[in-house]
Amino acid sequence: MSDPSAAQNSVRSSVLRRSFRKTFPSAVRGEAVYVWDTEGKRYLDFSGSAAVNLIGHGVPEITAAMTEQAVQLEFVHTSHFTTPVAEGYARELLDFAGENFRGGAVYFTCGGSESVETALKLARQYQVEIGQTKRYQILSRSQSYHGSTLGALAVSGNKRRREIYLPMVREFAHIGIPYCYRCNYDCTDGCRNCGQEYAAELERAIESANGEAAGFIFEPVSGATLGAVVPPPGYLQKVAEVCRRHGVLLIADEVMTGMGRTGRNFAVEHWDIAPDIVIAAKGLSSGYAPLGAVIATKKIIDGLASGSFLHGFTYNAHPISLATGRAVLHRLQQQKLVQAADSGRERTAAAKLQRALSTLFDLETVGEVRGIGLLRGVEFVSDKHSKRPFAPELNFAGRVTTAALQRGLLVYPIQGCVDGVSGDHLLIAPPAVITEDQIDWAVDQLKNSIEEAPE
Repeated sequence: MSDPSAAQNSVRSSVLRRSFRKTFPSAVRGEAVYVWDTEGKRYLDFSGSAAVNLIGHGVPEITAAMTEQAVQLEFVHTSHFTTPVAEGYARELLDFAGENFRGGAVYFTCGGSESVETALKLARQYQVEIGQTKRYQILSRSQSYHGSTLGALAVSGNKRRREIYLPMVREFAHIGIPYCYRCNYDCTDGCRNCGQEYAAELERAIESANGEAAGFIFEPVSGATLGAVVPPPGYLQKVAEVCRRHGVLLIADEVMTGMGRTGRNFAVEHWDIAPDIVIAAKGLSSGYAPLGAVIATKKIIDGLASGSFLHGFTYNAHPISLATGRAVLHRLQQQKLVQAADSGRERTAAAKLQRALSTLFDLETVGEVRGIGLLRGVEFVSDKHSKRPFAPELNFAGRVTTAALQRGLLVYPIQGCVDGVSGDHLLIAPPAVITEDQIDWAVDQLKNSIEEAPE
């Protein structure tokens, strides 16, 4: 008699994938907004590969820059050398980040989670070196996401991704996050009041920390966990004021929102606030190489009186990744892709996307379409009037995604936006090079996928 388990093992992938419960097509080529698999099927990347790719797939200038750097110098360790590409790119990135970061410095990593870990440690060391040795707590928000490593997970509020690992993490206070579609406060004034109420939660948490709060980390626009929720008027300005008054560092996690995704170089510019630290990744290299960055102000760098940062990774400031990021930055600027991601400008890809997605409101299962620039969320409900979510076991967002995949459309499904378990939504974040016709086609396919999902 044959052994079923042996047969299963014979076809199981040697790659430890995200899920053993489904099969994945094998991608072999990308160009602009499209990806092709080994069967020749074409997919429109309507999620930008998890809000990563902004410049489009297959740009020859980027691979040429990578090759040129690899030929010259593939790797040196940062305990021995700096490199011209690191020095030049850091200067350009500080200029891109704006006046607030003049005289600051950049620490390069291999991605978002590493960057968050770096920022948390930098905040602690800064406080110690300026004499605030009691300060070590990093406050954050519920229903947030800052990464998958244990330190980043500790300051995240994504219940599904955290729960199993909670015994392994050291946690500090998590405060509420403005989510006006499901607000805990009075939203009758356009949500300005609720923004002040949520900011007051931060002040109370800082006071409860008894002088031990070192920093507050936040996403300017929520990423995957809530799906492109935009903060209410006055909220971030009040948060910045509270942090400044209490000596708590303001840490903006712009892994998903930075590098032009929302129509500004960094999303904090929409609200004219000046963080002490900005974290970047994803769009930093547009996915062409593993890359993240921690951008710190002059105040932070000047505070490191010991002259060193007690932290490091083998591959931080990897020359090939930095050459990639620098080429992506030049591409963003030359092609005016930040402007293309600005939904406030007429005739941009972002403005077209906003208009096209708004038509989804006609569907019975769409409760809200939200977001800014080229970062959009579509939340699903089983009843529009009560805003009741679908039962989690139905996996409505997953069903929509499967239907879309069959039609050649890539979207990013998430569950748990209501309470960490219930609540389905999609994240839409296409490359800035997407055309109007491609947007129309994608939204049509998405509509059909949503209508098919309940079956």
